[in-house]
Amino acid sequence: MMAAGEAAELGAETLLLEKMDRPARKLRITGKGRCNLTNVAPLSAFLKHFRPNDRVLRRAFSQFFSSDLMAFFEGLGVRTMTERGGRVFPVSNEAQEVADALVKWVRDRGVILRPRIAVDRLVVKDGRVTGVEAHRSSRRSDGHRVHRRATELVHSADAVVLATGGASYPSTGSTGDGYRMAERVGHSIVPIRPALISLITAGDIASRCQGASLRNVAARVWIDGRKRAEAFGEMLFTDYGLSGPIVLSLSGLVVDALRRDQEVTLSIDLKPALDERKLNARLLRDLDGHGKQQFWVLLKRLLPRALIPVCIDLTGIPAEKQGHQVTSRERKRLRAWLKDFRFEVTGHRPFAEAVITAGGVDMKEVDKRTMASRLVEGLYFAGEVLDVDGDTGGYNLQAAFSTGWVAGRSAARLPRGV
Repeated sequence: MMAAGEAAELGAETLLLEKMDRPARKLRITGKGRCNLTNVAPLSAFLKHFRPNDRVLRRAFSQFFSSDLMAFFEGLGVRTMTERGGRVFPVSNEAQEVADALVKWVRDRGVILRPRIAVDRLVVKDGRVTGVEAHRSSRRSDGHRVHRRATELVHSADAVVLATGGASYPSTGSTGDGYRMAERVGHSIVPIRPALISLITAGDIASRCQGASLRNVAARVWIDGRKRAEAFGEMLFTDYGLSGPIVLSLSGLVVDALRRDQEVTLSIDLKPALDERKLNARLLRDLDGHGKQQFWVLLKRLLPRALIPVCIDLTGIPAEKQGHQVTSRERKRLRAWLKDFRFEVTGHRPFAEAVITAGGVDMKEVDKRTMASRLVEGLYFAGEVLDVDGDTGGYNLQAAFSTGWVAGRSAARLPRGV
């Protein structure tokens, strides 16, 4: 929609083909229905939240960035607010408001919006795109069963923007169509895999803590015994393993390691603000100051209730033991566990549950200034179909809006009939 609206803004006759019954279905559920539009981090910090190469979006962001996006939505009547971590949401906390405003803006700009039309392939002749082949699906019921009929369609165009999304949340229409279409006209596709996805862990420890959320903790990824990445913030225990913002941010690295059959461990530092010396002093103070209290009671000062039985089991310190009876060796085990609560990662949740898709159209084959194909004249790309993926926190939506803005305007400026 951003690409279509901007192309129409520059005077191009613009047709938006949407295979679902209405546009922006995935946008309507982003941010748990609140729509984390962008992030106010400065450009240098913003770019560091993308893999595999943060530089590929610099040109797009230099043309349309977070401040531009917020001003854009303010102009549509969607007021925004900034929350912890620089995350930007609509004041209404309603993703629906964002999607509806975009649809109205597109139509007001004169874009012809046609839902329920699925594009099947790009039409390319003599090295340039000339249109698309598509079909319209219709449903008719005779009272006993539903009859589906597909009508073949061909749409001619001087330029085509491929903005089909990724392969996650297929119920919203993101079923990987764009990858197949791009590959068919000669583009290389970096293998797609789930990103920003919850992780599955061995054993029952995570399930015993199910529902407990942690704030201000550090998570570290160890691959084949080497620390590879770290994130700080919030996480959540589930019946199958680990989730929450910092786990999702680290999941791309984990998924790639699992695909290579490497051994992956996730370590949680429950007290990252305290180094070993300060944590030891804190434990001594609690154990001595409340020496007559039982160990499990003392743990209430350190841990959420759900983690207390797990701590007792994994440290081997008897729950009924009084604080002043805890030995230095037991205190050392407790300190080590608080700083290094480990989980063996055995897998990840299904692709359909991934927030975004990693992989896609190889950025080496895309002009970073215009989002134009380097292989097919008149073909442009925007959003998740590209091999660009970022952390959770508003980064991916900004990438979609920015690449859409650039692609739409670049397509509109393409000389007609060349």
